[in-house]
Amino acid sequence: MTRSILGGLAIAIALAGTPLVSAAQPKPSIPERTGVNSTLGIAPSTQDFVTQAAISDMAEIESSKLAVTKTDGKTKAFAEKMIKDHTETSMELKGLVSGGKVRATLPTEMDAAHKSTIDKLKALSGASFAKEYDDMQVAAHKDAVSLFERYANGGENAELKAFAAKTLPHLQMHLKMAEDLRK
Repeated sequence: MTRSILGGLAIAIALAGTPLVSAAQPKPSIPERTGVNSTLGIAPSTQDFVTQAAISDMAEIESSKLAVTKTDGKTKAFAEKMIKDHTETSMELKGLVSGGKVRATLPTEMDAAHKSTIDKLKALSGASFAKEYDDMQVAAHKDAVSLFERYANGGENAELKAFAAKTLPHLQMHLKMAEDLRK
């Protein structure tokens, strides 16, 4: 009797933990997170692509909202464009996932590294904010170009590959614009 109670208890505990695992925030795989895939030119998995693209959009939007309030001129205009463009790509990606064309889980918040970058930006103002924002935009868009290029060329899901290929020229333009902010 004790064995059957303990066995039933073990199963109940195991099943009770299951929703916690499935509700967890998706994280990119170690090769994607560490940059190994990028260095080798390997396409990310569909889940890695969705996670990285969504987090990148969230960070672009949040950092650019700060830039709109803390800068002016070219940087402010760039930030406004980033908010508009990344909101559009974010909505399109969400549509692919929620419509069932892409089987992946969208993250609901940024990862710790991106949150830390946003927190750093919040603490800055003036020229130091503008420089940090500009540097962040260049780095973020280099990463995004690599991610989208690798998925467009070798991704697993045809719908997502088309999305990556269509979005890539815009990201390349954003990278050039971000680099021009430094001039």
